[in-house]
Amino acid sequence: GNKMKKKSRKLYWIIGIVAVLALIAVIVVVRVNKNKASAASLQTQTIERGNLVAIVGATGTVRANQTATLAWQTNGRVALINQTTGDLVDANAVLAKLAESSLPQSVILARADLVTAQRNLDNLMNSDQARAQAQLSLANAQDAYNKALWNRKYSNTPNVTDQDKIDAARAAVTLAQDKVDKAQDWYDRFAENADTDPSKASALSSLANAKIALENAEKTLQFYTDTPAQQEVLISDGEVALAKAKLDDAQREWDRLKDGPDPDDIAAAKARVAAIEATIGMANITAPFAGTITDSKTMVGDQVNAGSVAFRIDDLSRMLVDVMIPEVDINSIKPGQEVNLTFDAISNAQYQGKVVEVARVGASSAGVVNFEVTIEVLNADTQVLPGMTAAANIIVSNLNDVVLIPNRAVRLVDGKRVIYLMKNGVATKVEIELGASSDTMSELLSGDVSAGDTIILNPPTDFSNFTSGRSPF
Repeated sequence: GNKMKKKSRKLYWIIGIVAVLALIAVIVVVRVNKNKASAASLQTQTIERGNLVAIVGATGTVRANQTATLAWQTNGRVALINQTTGDLVDANAVLAKLAESSLPQSVILARADLVTAQRNLDNLMNSDQARAQAQLSLANAQDAYNKALWNRKYSNTPNVTDQDKIDAARAAVTLAQDKVDKAQDWYDRFAENADTDPSKASALSSLANAKIALENAEKTLQFYTDTPAQQEVLISDGEVALAKAKLDDAQREWDRLKDGPDPDDIAAAKARVAAIEATIGMANITAPFAGTITDSKTMVGDQVNAGSVAFRIDDLSRMLVDVMIPEVDINSIKPGQEVNLTFDAISNAQYQGKVVEVARVGASSAGVVNFEVTIEVLNADTQVLPGMTAAANIIVSNLNDVVLIPNRAVRLVDGKRVIYLMKNGVATKVEIELGASSDTMSELLSGDVSAGDTIILNPPTDFSNFTSGRSPF
């Protein structure tokens, strides 16, 4: 009985071991088949050396070479419209007019002011009257100055320089003084008498007459000998200074006009004409440059106000695209570089362009610095319209004989670019550094990669069965 029990236990152990081995075999087969299926799903490509057209991609918006929104500058009623949307116009072409009767009075009166201002300008440029008048004024001022000098010189000296007359006048003063002294002595004899005394009255009369005669003699002597009063000298000096100032003014005016009209006067007269013409021009809408009317908001009969928009005009002779380039790429962008352009609104068409302007100052937005780059569309047609969205690939360089890495195979792991190479059936992770890129390829700068290696184009997110040198078996 014991022998039978021992045989049964041994049989159970054998059956158990066989079952475990069978289970292990099934797991291995399933795992191998799974790994083989995963390996079969991987797409690979041989790394090659070749040429690379390096690009910098960006998107932007199409705009015309020049754009302007035209608005009325005064109030009035629209009387005439010469152009409509889609029309080509020349610079300074009149696009619309307001009825004259509806204009403010200041605009209407400007027409009369223009006649006078234009006539003044013509006279200034063609008439010699101003120069002749300046010449006459200079001559008159010179004459007046000479007379003032003469008056100061001769009217401020004694009237007579004849010494005999001076001596005679001085003797007359001496004699008159002697008569006053004698008359005084005579009057003193009767001074105590009553005023009714005829002798006293006669003596007083003689004394008074003697004093009058003395005063007249002294005035005569002073006339012959004395210099003018200080007030007269100041008046004469002032007259000379005034005459000199007028002479200087007349000389400056003559110097200004002797060779013809003063350029400053002509400029001022032209400015007055231009200002009046600008006032008159407020009744019209004119094209500031040659272009195409792309929007019209005015109809005949409309009552408009200053600031009301009338037209939009665009110069469609050049179509431009403004794109924003990150600061890391901006130093590789130069004017003249070729650009490939595609438009969301235009399918199955590619346009050529070139870089025409690169901003030298960056614009920061949300902590990111970008630089504006302007691209001209070289072969724009009627399908390319302002406002369209454009994708631009700027060709920054052409590289020859470099190791090319497919962009789709590159992954970012822990902040580093990596690729996966298939070596002896094992997926191996390799850190790399890339340089210039195109749409599909990038230049290999560094990394343990060589031409001829097999790269995995679609590495899965989980490489636990393939990486770290582990065999799939």
